Amino acid sequence: MSTGHAILNGYCGVTLLLLPCITLAAPASLQYQYGEQVFRMESQKSWQETNEVPTYRGREIRLEPGEALPSGVVMEEASTWSKSKIASTLDRLIGDALNREAGSVRIFRNANGDIAFEGVGLNGRKLDLDRAAELTLFALKENVPIIQLPVTITEPNIVVDDPQLKAMGITELVTIGESDYAGSPKDRVHNIAVGLARFHGQMIPKGEEFSFGKILGPVNAQTGYLPELTILGERTLPEFGGGLCQVSTTAYRGAWRAGLPITARRNHSYAVRYYSPAGTDATVYPPWTDMRFMNDTEGALLIQTHHADEKAYFIYYGTKPLRSTELVGPFTWDPIAPPPDRIEYTDELPPGESRVVSKPVPGMKAMWYRIITEDEEEQEPEEFASFYEARPYFEEIGALLPLPGIVKTPERNVIRLSENATITLLRRNGRTGPRIRIRR
Repeated sequence: MSTGHAILNGYCGVTLLLLPCITLAAPASLQYQYGEQVFRMESQKSWQETNEVPTYRGREIRLEPGEALPSGVVMEEASTWSKSKIASTLDRLIGDALNREAGSVRIFRNANGDIAFEGVGLNGRKLDLDRAAELTLFALKENVPIIQLPVTITEPNIVVDDPQLKAMGITELVTIGESDYAGSPKDRVHNIAVGLARFHGQMIPKGEEFSFGKILGPVNAQTGYLPELTILGERTLPEFGGGLCQVSTTAYRGAWRAGLPITARRNHSYAVRYYSPAGTDATVYPPWTDMRFMNDTEGALLIQTHHADEKAYFIYYGTKPLRSTELVGPFTWDPIAPPPDRIEYTDELPPGESRVVSKPVPGMKAMWYRIITEDEEEQEPEEFASFYEARPYFEEIGALLPLPGIVKTPERNVIRLSENATITLLRRNGRTGPRIRIRR
């Protein structure tokens, strides 16, 4: 989306609105948003139906229910948008992903004096289909591409049995961060679970700064992690703890949604599908890259982590601040195509072996705005910018180094490395790839 688009976040009733007759103008695509969750879809022909509508001089007019036809107004057959068909699509494509029942949790101390949880304190969510369909109708007719979803929230049942926790302000649900890691390989799923467990039951005292890296601690085999893909400069290679950015992103989203001051956050160097939509991620690489925020609420914050159905959750309990937060985005621009394929020779691999260290990814810039309203006063929107590099297809080939000067041979698609080694470029699935031949 570009930064000039209107955003629809309320219902506007129009009584005598002239609309185009027959031709249905609509935005090319619609973006539905709930917090940082974004759902995109094209306006669909299946939403249209043929009805008789009141028209005046060839243009549709909207009348109040039961109002008599004014002079000059006639009924004509025209294509119109069907509210019921739109609602059905929204229920299937958005409601199924968004709706959930409210949870229940008991927070107490176990026999060892440690904080324990019985149940999960997720709030309930229900998409208001009728209002969402009304907003869609208005967006289609007025060419508004962004719609803030109307969602009814049901608070979870929370019982805090420990007097000390109550005295610290742990009384209610403050915010939830969530992310989807569907399709992750098993070692990545393992690392996410290990990382989430590290934050389960952690407390953030009032007025103190949360540091993801400080609580996370060492990341190695001894702390339970497995090697999995991690962004290491220009390359993406297996390293212990690959996937922990799923955990930091989940923690960040909860703090971001609650309006907590974000003191350190950096996006990944390139856009990763697990952290969609763009601009909602927070990468970590201890001790150099951290994610931090301040607890500026009236009490401590207690963290419960949870994972189910390939989704991760950070649930923050405490005393909810008297403010509302709206997230608007992502607005993306400057799309950059992946650079040309890249091949490099290395002695880190046996001669003739190869590995893909980067897959082609387009680059872009993304912006979100966070609007906080406190004491009925809307603050200046905060900007959260992200810059994602374009990455090429990058393959490393094992070779005997140091290589002499690479010389093109008269043979087509052959590069001579030395008297005894040549590289033959082949087409594989539409992509040029090398095959190394070394004579001994």
